[in-house]
Amino acid sequence: MKTKQLNVDEAVARIPDGATIALTGSGGGLLEADLVFAALAERFRRTGHPRDLTLVHALGIGDGKGGGLGHFAQKGMVKRIIGGHWSWAPELQRMAREGEIEAYTLPAGVISTLLREVGAGRPGVITPIGLGTFADPEHGGGKVGPAASEDIVERIELDGRPYLRYKPIRVDVGIVRGSRADLHGNISTADEPADMDAYAVALAAHNCGGFVIGQVKEIQNGPFVPARQVTIPGVMVNVLVHHPEQRQSYAGEYDPAISGQALPKGRAERKEGPSGIRRIIASLAARELKAGMTVNYGFGIPGGISAVSDPQVISNCWEMVEQGIHNGELLDGALFGAARYPQAIVSSLEQFDFFAGGGLDIAFLGMGEMDAQGNVNVSQLGASVVGPGGFVEITQGARKVVFCGSFEAKGLDVAVENGALRFNSMGEIPKLVDQVRHVTFSGAEAIRREQEVFYVTERAIFRLTGEGVELVAVVKGVDVQRDVIERMAFRPLVRDVAEIALAGC
Repeated sequence: MKTKQLNVDEAVARIPDGATIALTGSGGGLLEADLVFAALAERFRRTGHPRDLTLVHALGIGDGKGGGLGHFAQKGMVKRIIGGHWSWAPELQRMAREGEIEAYTLPAGVISTLLREVGAGRPGVITPIGLGTFADPEHGGGKVGPAASEDIVERIELDGRPYLRYKPIRVDVGIVRGSRADLHGNISTADEPADMDAYAVALAAHNCGGFVIGQVKEIQNGPFVPARQVTIPGVMVNVLVHHPEQRQSYAGEYDPAISGQALPKGRAERKEGPSGIRRIIASLAARELKAGMTVNYGFGIPGGISAVSDPQVISNCWEMVEQGIHNGELLDGALFGAARYPQAIVSSLEQFDFFAGGGLDIAFLGMGEMDAQGNVNVSQLGASVVGPGGFVEITQGARKVVFCGSFEAKGLDVAVENGALRFNSMGEIPKLVDQVRHVTFSGAEAIRREQEVFYVTERAIFRLTGEGVELVAVVKGVDVQRDVIERMAFRPLVRDVAEIALAGC
């Protein structure tokens, strides 16, 4: 049985008004079906159809400049979005904020798992992931923006314990991408930086009675040898779109090191790492790393921790990120989520299972706001929805969590002299607040789970205890009262405060 090959305009013409579309991809152009997205947007501009779409995606897709999800930011084209990460599509963030679309955000791993469960005909996802956070109906149930009203999450009890049930979603269309396909529609992601949740997207659409569009760079005449190269079997693919100009990522057309198809030549050069405040925080956080740990890094400041850590320690740790990458030279910035010379690439769905089930010894994550209860917000900053990405699964599953962020925002300027911190100017926006506006990490849930939790800034380090947030260390040159306590919205516990001299910053 051969899969039908269509040009991209013919493929997107099959998508009806009101369809629910599941997408795969991640920032930096990873597994992004860019040609299909652009054609779909152009068809809407030209004809006004398809309109009133629902988009479902686990991770952020785009470049922040109109690519990726940004193609869908047209009034009337989208009715609802259930997204795990929104930062790469600022115009959709605006539409959500102003009520032009029904906006929801859920943990990325939950969304990927939900697609798999929908494809398997099961009644949604039942999990403790999200309890006590924005995803919990007691804290909003994932609704963001004024137009969202439907309850898509419910709180239930099993064997006397609370869980969240994320309700199933009927998927009409799946849009996936691969490197190559054969004439039977089998799709391989062998040349891609990550597999993401492409299989789950295709499974959900196919088994809901919908159809799957697969964008590929190459269509080959013969079958894949070995057959294990196939990521999505052709039985789930209805339409192939050939895109010979497809790029592996925004960084370039193809790099075999990023797809794990090449080995490093000689010893890898030490990465330079971040600079300024970001380097200071990363260096302080790296003190928590110990040889033998399984470790995850989040986007932002945590992405630079590996580069500033002791090479002997790092070489004896197992590093990974939520996109499914294990070890290798983890990339930072726009290509966060990929690595050069990875040792293993698994689906993001399998990676999230590992995280949620407690596979991590330590996780380093960003910190937008932190409050007196030890809660952290990264999912809604200001009035805009950002979404958590994999933050919730990672922070609720790791044995030890280290949050990394500047003490203040907007205008903070510091320097390091002789191991001491000097403030050139303080920040205008406080980040250690009385109560965070969106609970992405619940301090109370962490205490219940007996997790070890630290909050690292450029001037002070805090720890979560059963009695509250405790100040445990300050950087040399910092006055505890003037530079820390008086610039917080709550008073931390203060007992034995250590002083840390900065080195290599």
